[in-house]
Amino acid sequence: MAENKVRFGLKNVHYAILTEGSSNAWTTPVAIPGAVSLDLSSNVASENFYADNVAYFRTFANNGYTGSLEMARISEAMLAAIWGIEADSTGVIREKTGVDPKPFALLFQIDGDQNDELYVLYRCLPSSKPNAGSQTTEDTATPQTQSFDFSALPLVTGAANQQGLIMAKTGSTASTSVRSSWFSAVNVPA
Repeated sequence: MAENKVRFGLKNVHYAILTEGSSNAWTTPVAIPGAVSLDLSSNVASENFYADNVAYFRTFANNGYTGSLEMARISEAMLAAIWGIEADSTGVIREKTGVDPKPFALLFQIDGDQNDELYVLYRCLPSSKPNAGSQTTEDTATPQTQSFDFSALPLVTGAANQQGLIMAKTGSTASTSVRSSWFSAVNVPA
C-alpha cells in the first residue's frame, strides 16, 4: 500500500484501562463516540553539556506527550472507569475526593488519502477531569463539548520489549489482520 500524502479526521477513539505490573494488562478497548479533536505535543527535554568552549555532548529525553482530548460528551462508563465518578444505587452520579485516576491506553484513527492510520498511546494519565458547564441556547442550539488533559508516558513496567514504549501506529505496510484487530485489544510487541 502507498504511503499517505495527507491525513485528516479523527474517529474510532477507544480507551482501555491499564493494570501496570511485571506483565502489563489492558482491558478490552471501549469505544467512546463523538471525537471532536485530539491535540498532542511532544514532551522532549534536551540539554547541552559544554566543554572546550563548544557543545561537547547533548542529552535527549523522550518523555512522551502531553495532550488534550475533546469529545462531544465523555461517557458515564469512561467517567467511572478512569476517574471513579460513578452512579450509586439510585442512579445519581457522584464524585468523591481522594480517588486517583487510573492509567489507560488511548486508541484512535486518523484517516489518510491512501489508508487509515491507527494509533495507540500505551500509558495515559489524566492531568485534569473532563470539564463541566454549558451556555444558554440562543438562535440555534450549538452542542457543548467536554475535554480533558492527559500525559502519554512511557511504560515503566512489563516485559522487556514493552518497557519504554510510548506510542505505536500502523504504517503503510501494516497487514490487514493487524488493522482489523486494532480496536479489539491493545497492540503490543510479540
